[in-house]
Amino acid sequence: MIPAYNEAARLPAYLEQVVAYFGRRGEPFEVIVVNDGSRDATADGAREIGRSHPEIDVLSFGDNRGKGRAVRAGMRVARGELRLMSDADGATPISELPRLEAAVRAGADLAIGSRARRDASVVRTTRLHRRVAGRAFSLIARGLGVGDILDTQCGFKLFRGPVADDLFADLETDGFGFDVELLIRARRRGYRVAEVPVNWTDQPGSKVGVVRDSPAMLREVLIARWRLAVHPPSRRQP
Repeated sequence: MIPAYNEAARLPAYLEQVVAYFGRRGEPFEVIVVNDGSRDATADGAREIGRSHPEIDVLSFGDNRGKGRAVRAGMRVARGELRLMSDADGATPISELPRLEAAVRAGADLAIGSRARRDASVVRTTRLHRRVAGRAFSLIARGLGVGDILDTQCGFKLFRGPVADDLFADLETDGFGFDVELLIRARRRGYRVAEVPVNWTDQPGSKVGVVRDSPAMLREVLIARWRLAVHPPSRRQP
């Protein structure tokens, strides 16, 4: 599933790449685009491509309340045995999916793309201020309970279907900080999380501003951590 807010310029090209990739695999698939109250032609562009590709379904909200709400909505209507969350800008190419699938086949319940884990086979292009901010946020997230995960915010995550059903049913954070709540819940539920290095290229037009959005993200993750302390999720049954 692909969350999208004011992505009329970037989403169509990425959608074409996604359907072409899965078409070559020759397996059944669905692509759910969640338009989170865009003020541009994001929904119209996705629906136009969907006319040629019936695998695409567009879910549209009238107002913008955040990426967390959009991802939660998309994951809760998805039906696949495996469910991928991927950002609309295509910063992580869809061709990186086999890296996450390999981790799931090896036993992970969810596999998350990482721009922080080192691997000689991947290349990352990102601006310095984003690297610095990402490392600072990672330290905070680890202190709040995500364990040894170095990159909570990469928008390329793969879930087993039942795991997605479980985690997104209870997710409460609507904004960009939702990834941290999700991963804390996964750790506390006893799910196996694999952090997988992926190729990633910083795209112009990012919807996350380091200065603008960081305070709100920090507030969201602190509120989420408090909620989980008051109402801790039970561990899953073996």
